Amino acid sequence: MDRPQPRFPEPDTQPFWEATKEHRLLYQVDRDTGDVVFFPRRHNPKNGSSNLEWRESKGEGTVYTFSVVRLNRHPAFANLGPYAVAYVDLDEGFRMLTNIVGVEDPTKDIYIGQRVRVTWLDQSTGISIPVFTPI
Repeated sequence: MDRPQPRFPEPDTQPFWEATKEHRLLYQVDRDTGDVVFFPRRHNPKNGSSNLEWRESKGEGTVYTFSVVRLNRHPAFANLGPYAVAYVDLDEGFRMLTNIVGVEDPTKDIYIGQRVRVTWLDQSTGISIPVFTPI
């Protein structure tokens, strides 16, 4: 079953989601200040500038914090069993809310400071959801 997804057209985030179809993780940078902007949006939240450009992340970072969800009644998550929701600090300077996958036991195999790399959950709609696995 697919994960919940945005409704398109979605002008502020559509380039991000289109890139996921090619397993590319994008973020934005303010051309005037160099500020890294993430989550994708129309403007820099620090100064209101809309002079943003898209860049591609190499998709590696560090677990900032995480929590293990043991029960979720949403149909898209109900069969996962325990799963980890985490904030990952990407090497390019942005923090992303995501899942940590590829571990046998999320209560024991994930730790703060752990290095992780992006991987993808392909959806039937053609987009992919970026999630992370330990390096």
